[in-house]
Amino acid sequence: MGGSVAISLSLLSLVLERKVKCYNGYFVNEYVFHTEEYGHRRKTYNNGVYIKGLTFSEFEVDYYSRLEEVIELQYHREQNRVFFFKCYWYDTTDRGIRIDPHYGLVEINS
Repeated sequence: MGGSVAISLSLLSLVLERKVKCYNGYFVNEYVFHTEEYGHRRKTYNNGVYIKGLTFSEFEVDYYSRLEEVIELQYHREQNRVFFFKCYWYDTTDRGIRIDPHYGLVEINS
């Protein structure tokens, strides 16, 4: 298995197709994400991206953003596709956040 992974990674670095697709949403792991532009006219949508900070110290920081664009790059053949989320990341280090104790919604002072 290790050899096939190394070959796949080397192909990704060498053979980028000239096809780039942009999407206003993406479905992954039973979650639907929409870009802010797509969702601002809707009653409900999810454009939030959250990454739990994992460190081995007391200075653990979580990261929050909103989704601006979904970009698909195609490599070598159709089965080699990579999706990127272009996000606007919030700086929460000095601004602070508030988490609703009942609903778990996060409010970021920006």
